[in-house]
Amino acid sequence: MGRALVSACALLMALPAVALCAAASDARAQAQQAPQLPATMRAAAFDKGGGPEVLSIHNLPIPSVGPGQVLIAVQAAGIGAWEAQMRQNPGEHAKFPQVLGGDGSGIVAAVGPGVRGFKPGDRVYGTGNGFYAEYVSVRAENIAHVPAGMKPAEAGVLAISGLSALQGIDDVLQLKAGQTLIIHGAAGAVGTLALQFAKLRGARVLASASTSEGVELVKRLGADAVVNTRSEDLTAAARGFAPRGVDAVLAFAGGAELEHCVDALRSDGRGRVAFLYGMQPAPKPRFGVRITMYSFVDGPQELARLNQAVGAAHLQVPIAAEFALADAAAAHRRLEAGHLLGKIVLRVR
Repeated sequence: MGRALVSACALLMALPAVALCAAASDARAQAQQAPQLPATMRAAAFDKGGGPEVLSIHNLPIPSVGPGQVLIAVQAAGIGAWEAQMRQNPGEHAKFPQVLGGDGSGIVAAVGPGVRGFKPGDRVYGTGNGFYAEYVSVRAENIAHVPAGMKPAEAGVLAISGLSALQGIDDVLQLKAGQTLIIHGAAGAVGTLALQFAKLRGARVLASASTSEGVELVKRLGADAVVNTRSEDLTAAARGFAPRGVDAVLAFAGGAELEHCVDALRSDGRGRVAFLYGMQPAPKPRFGVRITMYSFVDGPQELARLNQAVGAAHLQVPIAAEFALADAAAAHRRLEAGHLLGKIVLRVR
């Protein structure tokens, strides 16, 4: 990364009442920040665990920015299934009000001492805690510059889903050109991206979806074959797709249909299955089948690799629905309704 340089004052779009500029100073000694940041911000937070209705707008202090940190003026935040679980069961040691949001995108408002490669005004995305707010402070190592041409909403849902998809394809399954893959639950937030990364690596993909809309989506994204698990025989589809057995299964949904996918693996002991931590029910163990539960890993190198893959794949990032910050409760109700094609976005600015 290049040295973080102090820029001339620049008016940033979509930052009301805030003139973000970088004052001439030594970034190694003190934070580069906008001198007119407000003292408080709007955030969708909750004061106790419960249903979506516990989410409401709070006025909270803007997070501080310490060494190695970046303050982001948030434009969009992704909404993940695990966040509904955190809202329902925050834990006995939870501190309130609690602000959710594991990933998002926005504009750098300030950088702390020691930060290199980012300056006020940069468009960034990444992972952290508290993206359901107008500002969030995150570790600089967990953000990256937004890929060229990507809209804030798309970047807002990219980090967790993109890292999970790419690492499942490359690191866990180690998929090679010419190999065959079943993506079970391919129309969801991670599955749609994994499909495109698998095609980038030269794999042949059988994608499963549970609605006709999902089937049409994965077809548009490049699946070699598609099966509607509500109306078609997945076992027969898998046998027709790879008569000698598929090389790998990437699962984003559990249950009986997933077991049919695992049954379709090659029988020589080289078949493998990957599924994300938290998916239930997990696939049943099979003799001679490598089954791996995994979770995404972030960091500068991982985000750089993701950006490279995004560009190479001309990645499309499906958005299931968009909600304003004030409508976070409605966004969580939509999340819990299920059957999402892509991921839900919370528009902050």
